[in-house]
Amino acid sequence: MNTRTLLSLALAAGLATSLAACNGSSDKATTSPSTTTSSTPPPSTTPAPTTPSVTQSVPVPAPRTKAELTKALLELPDLPSGFSIDNSPDEADDTKLSSTDARCKDLVLLFNAETPPGAKVVATRTYTGGQQGPFFDEELDAMGSPAAATALLNRTRTAIRSCKSAKLTVPGTGSSTVQVSEISVPKAGTGPVGGRFVASGGPLDGFEVLFAFTGIGDVVLAMSFDAPDVLDGALGDAAAKAIKVLGAPKTGT
Repeated sequence: MNTRTLLSLALAAGLATSLAACNGSSDKATTSPSTTTSSTPPPSTTPAPTTPSVTQSVPVPAPRTKAELTKALLELPDLPSGFSIDNSPDEADDTKLSSTDARCKDLVLLFNAETPPGAKVVATRTYTGGQQGPFFDEELDAMGSPAAATALLNRTRTAIRSCKSAKLTVPGTGSSTVQVSEISVPKAGTGPVGGRFVASGGPLDGFEVLFAFTGIGDVVLAMSFDAPDVLDGALGDAAAKAIKVLGAPKTGT
């Protein structure tokens, strides 16, 4: 089994739904001067001037670009000692999660999504500590608004908590049952959530993958790991860099 390929696919777990939000505001100010009356009208009167209504609009920022998100991914100087960037071409991966348990329906849907449904722009990168790992992946998904990013994180958390086990199938290798559990993750970004898949029995027996998700304004940072001791440092570094590079959240349609 190609661990790196599985981890690359795993970044799609929990990346779904789009709640695009259009944010705008307008302020109208109309000023009318006060008037006074007199028992003795003046010889001549001039109509009081009026101030026309003024409408102010907040421009909608330009949407995120792939180049912008890519710049916010970890680079070689940001990585732990001994790690490198995996520049091999992306390959299609038909790894699938399945379950007959209705409580796992959403997790299965999110995991099997080829790309994050609703994401406006996506940038990904894979990092390796050697031929045998450890490996971890990073993905940044521009969701269109902070509200959409928060909704995605909340849905991911609920899906992980609802599903206790499912079947993971890797073409050419076979299927195994994976136990699903929520895990603690560093307090990086906004609304962080994590999950763990551990395979038991079958050809994938003993395989473990960890996921971590957090919000960076209107962007969701998603990472997957095959070694838990890498998670804390990598997620914190990735979130800090994304916050620095992406700056204030963008909103739009």
